[in-house]
Amino acid sequence: MPDMINHPPHYEVGKYEAIDVMQEIFGDEAVMHFCECNAFKYIWRMCRKNGVEDAKKAKWYLEKYCELVEEEHGRPD
Repeated sequence: MPDMINHPPHYEVGKYEAIDVMQEIFGDEAVMHFCECNAFKYIWRMCRKNGVEDAKKAKWYLEKYCELVEEEHGRPD
């Protein structure tokens, strides 16, 4: 069964995932904003659409956002 949270097959082309290609093309800052907006979207709709699945997707985008911030600015103490 495909992992619809961490590696949805519709976001993969061969060995590439859309988020990685976006990061390469648009840069970390743009992808951080994208992650922030997507997390908001999933939280906004989770009670009306996919419930826990949307909460997990929001969590994934928030974790990716934190990963990018920490790479750019270093880990907080």
